[in-house]
Amino acid sequence: MQKNNSRSNSSSNRSKPTKSGHKGKPTAHASKAKSTSSRNGSYRSKPIPPTIYTVKEATELLPFLLDNLTNISRNSVKSILARGQVIINERTVTAYNHMLRPGQEVMVHKEPPVAAPAMVGLSIMFEDEHLIVIHKDAGLLSIASDKEKDVTAYRQLTEHVRATDPEQRIFVVHRLDRDTSGVMMFAKSHDVQQQLQNTWRESVEERTYVALVEGEVKKPEGTISSWLKESKTLKMFSNSHDNGGQHAVTHFKRLQKTREYSLLEVRLETGRKNQIRVHMEDLGHPIVGDKKYGARAQGVGRLGLHARVLSFIHPVTGETMRFETDIPKSFKHPFKDAPESK
Repeated sequence: MQKNNSRSNSSSNRSKPTKSGHKGKPTAHASKAKSTSSRNGSYRSKPIPPTIYTVKEATELLPFLLDNLTNISRNSVKSILARGQVIINERTVTAYNHMLRPGQEVMVHKEPPVAAPAMVGLSIMFEDEHLIVIHKDAGLLSIASDKEKDVTAYRQLTEHVRATDPEQRIFVVHRLDRDTSGVMMFAKSHDVQQQLQNTWRESVEERTYVALVEGEVKKPEGTISSWLKESKTLKMFSNSHDNGGQHAVTHFKRLQKTREYSLLEVRLETGRKNQIRVHMEDLGHPIVGDKKYGARAQGVGRLGLHARVLSFIHPVTGETMRFETDIPKSFKHPFKDAPESK
């Protein structure tokens, strides 16, 4: 029989694994799960810490587990494998005959993994230990306001990360308006959030939107520059001269047009609140469905604005990350019989 010593993980960011005696028998206090409260007031049980075993000699996984988990039956050990409770080199392993090498560590969780909560109105495009990049649907709030307590992207992603680590948090890096769809990013630590926000203009290489606007835009491309200032009614107003507001620059390129509608590619040089919506009104072609900023047409059942591309330098790895989504089908519908714009 192979003798193995289990040890505890010393990571300060996660729950510490159970310290065990010979063959992995947990101490009595380690089997009691603690409760933790989330910000929305709900309570969940803190996962029982896992036990880590060090491999002393080459062997297959099932015999190794049977040698160490002597307080449960053979069928129970097989069930632990089948339920994905065994982690080797940060990967879940379920194969009985997986070969182990001396020095490897085998982590055994006492409970099955928690199923990730279903997402509503968003999908995850990328996730690592530092960032989450999502595609947000139109109609979903990025984060709750003082008056809004609806489901938000922030709340759902918090539940997502806490399914595996109850202490994990996420941090807002930038926002999309409720009725704007597309790519957006959250940080998984305060340090990463601050690094991105403090170096936003240097870190973000491209932010490209598509906008469905009212009327026929005559110019094939152009730039809009103005100062934006928010009123007491929370509406942004634009001025061609410095009015004490924030300078905003928007570049646009016409993709398609009819007499009733134009489809524009819009690139942000700055990222001010409601910037594209205000600048399209300045252009004389408000975004379809945007009554707040001058729209009159019936529209396509939603705001005609979509964050199509987000490209940035990863704040930790330095790698260039680029995420691109399709133009919403409803934006293309007005041009189904129209020729390509020139």
